[in-house]
This record gives sequence, structure tokens and C-alpha cells, in this order.
Amino acid sequence: MPYTPPEPSTRAAMIERVKFNADGLIAAIAQQHDTGEVLMIAWMNAEALRETLLSGRVCYYSRSRKKLWRKGETSGQVQHLHEARLDCDRDAVLVLVDQKGVACHTGRRSCFYNALRPEGIVEITQPEIAAETLYGKG
Repeated sequence: MPYTPPEPSTRAAMIERVKFNADGLIAAIAQQHDTGEVLMIAWMNAEALRETLLSGRVCYYSRSRKKLWRKGETSGQVQHLHEARLDCDRDAVLVLVDQKGVACHTGRRSCFYNALRPEGIVEITQPEIAAETLYGKG
């Protein structure tokens, strides 16, 4: 079912109810909508959440670059929104997405590839694509 954006007044009312932290951010967890696979965590400010709800293409806020970051703008590995959900305290958002390609900047499908095991930290997946290929460096 394709994503349908809410009307502007509804979208504004939803964003008003979000409890952003002191830096104006909310944690955003990306999950593959059909498999439940947790892909990544990032941050959104009100503008990123507004853009995501409007366009249906997931947009985050880069704390290091201090600007909006549209997932896939440099790598082509985009996330299309299926649904966004707030947690019970309205201070975290779950974005159910259709991930095209890999979600992690390391070239892995998920950012959660380091398992904490009795023997230590174990990488449980390998990159599907080289980071140099994703970002045109190398």
C-alpha cells in the first residue's frame, strides 16, 4: 500500500505532540516494514520529521553536519516510509520503511551487526557492498 501523507494541519498537529529533547531532536529507529528487521537508529528534528511525513522519503538530522540528511542522497540506498509510530512517551519514533539496498554506511543491510557474545564483540554480518562503492571514494 503506497504511503499517503497527512494533510498539512494534521501533520502540524502531530509534530506539535512530539517530545523533542533539549537539542530539538527525537531518536528515530528504522525498521523494515515487512520483515521487522531493525536497520538503524538516527535523529530527527521537527523539520526532518515534517519532510518525512510530507514526502514519504525518510529524512534525518545529521548532528555532525548540522543539517538535514535524506537517507540515500549520496549512496542511493533510500528509505521509503510505510508508517511512522511514536512510542508511549512520544519521545522516540519508529519509522517502518522499505529499505532499498543497505542501511548501514559500512555497506551492511543493518547497522546492528556487532553481537555481544561471551567471547567478545563478534561481527555477525559482512558488508554487502563496499563503502567506497556506496560513496564513490576509493
